[in-house]
Amino acid sequence: TPLRCLGVPVIDIHADSTIGEVLFSAAQRYEHHSLLCIPENQARNYLPAGCEITYQQAADAIRALMQHYTVAGYGLGHRVGLLLDSRPEHMLHKLALNALGVCCVPVNPDYRPREYAYLIDHAQVDLLVVLQDRIEHTQTALAHSSNQPQVVALEAFTTDLPPCPRSAEAGVICADTPASILYTSGTTGRPKGCVLSHRYELAAGQAYAKLGGLATIGKQDRLYNPLPLFHVNASILSFYCMLLTGGCQIQSDRFQPTRFWREVVQTRATIAHYLGVIMQMLFVQQPSELDRAHQLRFAAGAGVEPQLHAAFEERFGVPLLELWGMTEMVRVMMDCHAPRQVGTRAFGRDRPSEGLEAQAVDELDQPVADGSVGELVIRHSAHNARQDFFSGYYNDPQATEQAWRGGWFHTGDMVVRDTTGMFHFMDRRKNIIRRSGENIAAAEIEALLVTHPWVENAAVMAVQDEIRDEEVLACVVLNPSSQATGQDRDQIAQALFDFCNQNMAYYKAPGWLWFAQQIPTTGTQKIQKHAIFPQHSDPRTLPGMIDLRKRKKRN
Repeated sequence: TPLRCLGVPVIDIHADSTIGEVLFSAAQRYEHHSLLCIPENQARNYLPAGCEITYQQAADAIRALMQHYTVAGYGLGHRVGLLLDSRPEHMLHKLALNALGVCCVPVNPDYRPREYAYLIDHAQVDLLVVLQDRIEHTQTALAHSSNQPQVVALEAFTTDLPPCPRSAEAGVICADTPASILYTSGTTGRPKGCVLSHRYELAAGQAYAKLGGLATIGKQDRLYNPLPLFHVNASILSFYCMLLTGGCQIQSDRFQPTRFWREVVQTRATIAHYLGVIMQMLFVQQPSELDRAHQLRFAAGAGVEPQLHAAFEERFGVPLLELWGMTEMVRVMMDCHAPRQVGTRAFGRDRPSEGLEAQAVDELDQPVADGSVGELVIRHSAHNARQDFFSGYYNDPQATEQAWRGGWFHTGDMVVRDTTGMFHFMDRRKNIIRRSGENIAAAEIEALLVTHPWVENAAVMAVQDEIRDEEVLACVVLNPSSQATGQDRDQIAQALFDFCNQNMAYYKAPGWLWFAQQIPTTGTQKIQKHAIFPQHSDPRTLPGMIDLRKRKKRN
């Protein structure tokens, strides 16, 4: 018997359910419903007129892909990287791979070769499925990688798929089988690979479908998601919620403010996902007849500016439901029950749903009093803390156990709980910069900068940005014996920017750069970032600050 979510049938999820089983069960039940919708975009080089893919059509395509992968020897225990941007083929290949017990490793298309090579090496992928126009980029990355996986272009997949060089593992696919490894920036530098099981991904969708309140999932909802498929929000949180309830995911190729409302209206979306930067960019657009021509019942996301929250809802007629989640646990907390706290950064209560507990703790992991700032820690329950969470950081058990110290997962996010049990977001995790929805590790940028011969030391931090929430600020101490001595500071800054931009995704390069005589440290030589600039000052306004933001452009 299917579970029921406020009258809406939800595909039953058992403790041993797998993605393949649930997928084909949904295809049988919701046969002619649309599962995926691609909005029209005449400027796009694929499906310019858009399309709708039904559950049955998706299941047929997935079975055909499974046959190709099976013949080539791919199965349980293999890992396949997908560089398919946000095309529908990404989800079809992911689901086919998961149904065979293969782990999917999405590749961020903004990765530079060294970042791409790190993923190839760290995940030890057996195969890369990439778009034809990404082949050259992939070959460049492979030149920096010790692992040399097979590569096939999506456009030639059915004819050129190479055989897998190693045998599949013995055994059967189960709920704990890895379904994805998603890479997320960590405070210590290099990205960590979050291993997500079949159970995790299905539980995320099920929990979303059961949130209720203003976030009630209706019959055949259509969820518009402009966020990329290589992130957890679109490929797991929203997708599995739609799959389990017979809904449709409307997947845009990317967010553009001039296309957002047109796509929402044309695709008959009833739910939308957002980031704070999206809401900000939409609000500054000129008023249009599309502003209220939509059918949205709610929008869900994180980071809308408190001063904008109520004004946005008034103008566009849609409640913005603030949420909290992360790749390690995306069964989100959401402020979706009355009375909502609009404009307060509230995102959910201490017991937001069955199977999720949360509290705020101090540096000794002791609960803090209501009204005091503490780190958000979460768990499933006291008797089974890690159930439905990520399986761990790939090949990094030490980091996994450190995050789970004391039986709670430490999120690194600072929050305050009020007397009603509502959590309010206060600050980013230490050394993480949040720019347009991307988590950027300051340590990763610092580690690259100090490899430049002109740089003696570097400290990277976040500064506020009116459009993108936060921007990257790099404080650099130049090597006095380098060739930079005596050169124009603006030219040096541009050279350092180009160095970062060539070696990292464009959004990680410094948007602001400051040359310092020295960077203050503690007696144990730990950098004191808080002491670099005067207290309560805005570093962006200081004399000598170099603005590089206009140079940051996606290739």
